[in-house]
Amino acid sequence: MKRALWAGLVACAGVLCGQTQVTIYNQNFAVVKERRVLELKQGESEVRVADLTAHLEPDSVVLRDVKRPDAIRILEQNYESDPLSEGLLLRKSEGQVLDFEIPGPQTGEKRIIKGRILRSGYVPHTSAFQRYGQQYRYSQMVMASPQGGGQPIVEVEGKIQFGLPGKPIFQALDPKAFLKPTLLWRLWTDRAGPHETEFSYLTGGMRWEATYNVVAPEKGDMFDLIGWVTLENMSGKDFENASVKLMAGDVARARPEEGQQFAARAELSMTAPPAPVSERAFDEYHLYTLPRPTTVLDREIKQVEFVRAANVPAQRIYVYDGFQMDRRYRGWDYMAIRTQPEYGTVSNPKVWVMLEFRNSEKSRLGMPLPRGTVKVYRRDIDNRNEFVGEDRIDHTPKDEVVRLYTGNAFDLTGERRQTNFRLDTSRKWADETFEIKVRNHKSEAVEVRVVEHLYRWIEWDITVKSMDFQKTDARTIEFRPRIAPNGEAVITYTAHYSW
Repeated sequence: MKRALWAGLVACAGVLCGQTQVTIYNQNFAVVKERRVLELKQGESEVRVADLTAHLEPDSVVLRDVKRPDAIRILEQNYESDPLSEGLLLRKSEGQVLDFEIPGPQTGEKRIIKGRILRSGYVPHTSAFQRYGQQYRYSQMVMASPQGGGQPIVEVEGKIQFGLPGKPIFQALDPKAFLKPTLLWRLWTDRAGPHETEFSYLTGGMRWEATYNVVAPEKGDMFDLIGWVTLENMSGKDFENASVKLMAGDVARARPEEGQQFAARAELSMTAPPAPVSERAFDEYHLYTLPRPTTVLDREIKQVEFVRAANVPAQRIYVYDGFQMDRRYRGWDYMAIRTQPEYGTVSNPKVWVMLEFRNSEKSRLGMPLPRGTVKVYRRDIDNRNEFVGEDRIDHTPKDEVVRLYTGNAFDLTGERRQTNFRLDTSRKWADETFEIKVRNHKSEAVEVRVVEHLYRWIEWDITVKSMDFQKTDARTIEFRPRIAPNGEAVITYTAHYSW
């Protein structure tokens, strides 16, 4: 009985004895953790694990006995990542005679002919294109092309032909053949019998992101917020009834891989709303745990609500940043720029509209918000939502200020022009004067934050100004005029640079 059980375990790659856990990172990878019971012999045993993702990282595999961490040693691990296909079977049949099924020339009745596989034309390891670079990719693609030798060669009735003469018919599969990516372990243990083990690995093909919907009334800026977690599984494996965690933060990887975008279908849950997603600090990151086990199928997008807040206080901000980069000066250093009179004279006429709020408990939030896209809606007079803008936020800790750019104001315009520039290269100074006009075509008064960058050098002083300003950093000042309905604000200032 024990021998039969062990053979069954080898064939089915172990018995799952606990819930699968998946921790998905917002950098296009995940950690899969499982509990398996392995029936092992004393000494060496062979175990095949086939229920894996297609993007497993072999060097990340960890296997340990739950009760005795040093009870099992992996003597050898083979990762077979090229699943069974017609091309692979042809390669394994090179030099052998196979039956080929072809239709009759007139009746269409199928008949069988025999042919010897001289060359399969199969080129494996396309998954290594990225790892080994462009030269490897080019060589493999040449091999795969008909001109480069990628076409099968078959001997039929003493004659050579390129391409298969018909549909190949293969012998029954070897019991050791694998239809999915497979790990083959040679394990050693000092005790025969069942071992409860923890098995984990890193895998690509999974990602998550946060998305937020903000709904504000037609007038005023207090809003309701709903946050969604969107999971995407393109790993090649279904995770049924799994415990899912989401890691937010910038986790360092030694070999970062570019993420791939896939198309997938969405599944919408029709059950009652779950308890809120729980969040806690973990190392230097934040870990979000879904409230209940969930099934995430391969090639599926799943969404789960993780934050909801009503009546969040916010402030609408208008910002006029009139500086616009002149492409002629891209790549120039500050020493060269500071003596160019034309630099900084290109004007941006748009006034930005921004929504600002604090991620605090007082504002009915206070959960660390993971990086994601925020869509902003306003309710119209008919009480229906109208889309008014979209922005992205970075990972935002508790009590930090969030500022969303929602677009440009239609009824506010800006104008910025240089009115004077004086340069004395021998005495190492320059004076620059600007005039900024902001016009308000609204029916109500508004405050506009006029941002000016002191970009010519780090040593500067404002010698003349038409109104007070705030110094927001070492090279930025901000004027805040309040503009009457259908009015205009005119700001002038002179900056003196020395070096």
